Amino acid sequence: MPAMLDCLIVGGGPAGLTAAMYLARFHLSIRVVDAGDGRAASIPCTRNHAGFPDGIGGTELLARMTAQAQKYGAAIDTGRVTRLAAIDGGFEAEWGCGPVEARTVLLATGVTNRRPPMDEALHDEALARGLIRYCPICDGYEVTDKRVGVIGDDSHGVAEAVFLRGYTADVTLVAPDTKQRKLDAQDWDRLEEFGIAAADGPVADVRLEDGAIVLVTAAGERRFDSVYPALGSDIHSGLARMLGVDLAPDGCIKVDAHQRASIAGVYAAGDVVKGLDQISHAMGEGGVAATTIRNDLARARPLLR
Repeated sequence: MPAMLDCLIVGGGPAGLTAAMYLARFHLSIRVVDAGDGRAASIPCTRNHAGFPDGIGGTELLARMTAQAQKYGAAIDTGRVTRLAAIDGGFEAEWGCGPVEARTVLLATGVTNRRPPMDEALHDEALARGLIRYCPICDGYEVTDKRVGVIGDDSHGVAEAVFLRGYTADVTLVAPDTKQRKLDAQDWDRLEEFGIAAADGPVADVRLEDGAIVLVTAAGERRFDSVYPALGSDIHSGLARMLGVDLAPDGCIKVDAHQRASIAGVYAAGDVVKGLDQISHAMGEGGVAATTIRNDLARARPLLR
């Protein structure tokens, strides 16, 4: 078996790659394992990432970050870690290359947005064209004064619709399944207060037509310039569960101010940690986690050149 790594990073998104670049420049032995299905890669173009006033696509950003980490010696593998266990002096992980040991582990495994019920190819086309969007913080500016639909039937959907009301007066909350049964009186009051329309579901079909996205419901067709699914996310915290790391009620990994998880030697950063799901925020957490890992390792044994 190869020598024990200083750190194994699980996840090659903005958080994991930022940490990889930091740790490689700290002259530590590291490896990144990425399953290749992170959210950042699906971003057609982000225009609120500092330093890119004309925007940058997710795949290009990740390619640049990967090349930067590799420039300093970071090893990056494509694979999905299927087992992670504590061993004497660290941790052992398994994916396609067999077992790998590391003194520390950084979990940057992210989350997956729940999609509306529609054909996958059609969804991807709509996403690429800006007809489906998932982050109003990232791209609400792009729907200024346009017709916007929010697919949701709970307080989260109402909150997203209210947020988007700051960009356009034409916002409609559309139930994904049947009627808006999960909304309480306070939710309905907020919709009325902010002038947000509500449409019953279910969303039986979705089609793209003349630069618009059409939601077909039992109550009729609804035509929008962009639609935001507010259906929640699935947290990729399965490896943390394997280790027995403390999780928040929603499944996010609990960390301290320095990205340490509840088990010594385990750290987490990015969207798998509860916080603002933004590239810049994930990168910041990656930098904090990497610096903490370096300093924690140095306390165990001096890191001398």
